[in-house]
Amino acid sequence: MKRLLSLTLAAALVAAAYLWWPQADHQPAERYKTQNLDRGDIQQVISANGTLNPVVLVNVGTQVSGTIQRLHADFNDVVSAGQVLAELDPALFQAQLAQSRGTLANARAALKLAQANERRARDLFGKDYIARSELDQAVQALESARAQVSGAEGQVKRDQTNLDYSVIRSPVSGVVISRNVDVGQTVAASFQTPTLFSIAQDLKQMQIYTTVAEAAVGGIREGLPARFNVDAFADREFQGKVRQVRLNPQIQQNVVTYNVVVEVDNRDEILLPGMTAFVRIVVDERRNVLRLPLAALRFRPEGATGPKRAKGGEKNVYRLAGNQPQPAPVRTGIADGNYAEVVGNDWHEGDAVIVEDLREPKKDAAKNQQPGGFRLRAF
Repeated sequence: MKRLLSLTLAAALVAAAYLWWPQADHQPAERYKTQNLDRGDIQQVISANGTLNPVVLVNVGTQVSGTIQRLHADFNDVVSAGQVLAELDPALFQAQLAQSRGTLANARAALKLAQANERRARDLFGKDYIARSELDQAVQALESARAQVSGAEGQVKRDQTNLDYSVIRSPVSGVVISRNVDVGQTVAASFQTPTLFSIAQDLKQMQIYTTVAEAAVGGIREGLPARFNVDAFADREFQGKVRQVRLNPQIQQNVVTYNVVVEVDNRDEILLPGMTAFVRIVVDERRNVLRLPLAALRFRPEGATGPKRAKGGEKNVYRLAGNQPQPAPVRTGIADGNYAEVVGNDWHEGDAVIVEDLREPKKDAAKNQQPGGFRLRAF
């Protein structure tokens, strides 16, 4: 029995030592992970999402109301300027035009009678057979007849134009990317012009509309190179360049953004309108510069109370001195997602900086510590 108790006590001591061992400190040289400064290229980019659109997209509508009688174009059709796209039922327009022409003929007949009466009145007035007032009435009737003819001619032109508008023609040459009507459908142009077709003038030249936050838009200027990907060709990277930074701000929930237009060469026409583009605009670039890992800028040793920034606007990183982390100021330039440019001559290629405390992840194990003082070891 005593032997069993001794074995149990020994096993408990070994288990306790094993469970408590992870809390022991590493040797300082083994505790910290370091990384050397190296040389390479750094690109500072701004990421944004946008939508591909044709440079010129024309929405073709109708200025008159009616019923679609015929369609002469469909999705993806190549059309030329002036080509007939659709026809409205012309019956009402033809009837209105015929009525206007009859009104014009009547007005012209009335004009001829007024002209004859005016000539006759002048002759009689010259022979003192009628009073001056009768001549004035004849002149007024002639002027009124002329006005009636002018108004009737204008109505004929208007009705003829409406009849011409019943034939929908393409204003530009391009590709039909959208058709919004069918045969038999009634379109009403009373309050706003309905869109019947959308025509892209040239799909070989496209553009991306993106939005960039005000904090980042200051580095964007026209002509900067841009790279982007689309889901349809995930393994391919496309090229473009910034064409315009629009001055009109967009404000939503107190967040200010600006529209940035990126032009794209789509000679092979594989990019389609409406595709979502994941854009990266290169705002600055450095070649073969001394690079500092960004992890070194984020590292801060346990118990450090000093400021993160050194004097003169420099930042503090840490290097090992006597197996202990010591702060060292560094001045940085542009940065990408992994490295920052080192500015100045105080640092050299191969200098080691601390990027991680190898003991820190094990602090999470304290959350599993039991009330009795023992911890559960995660395997």
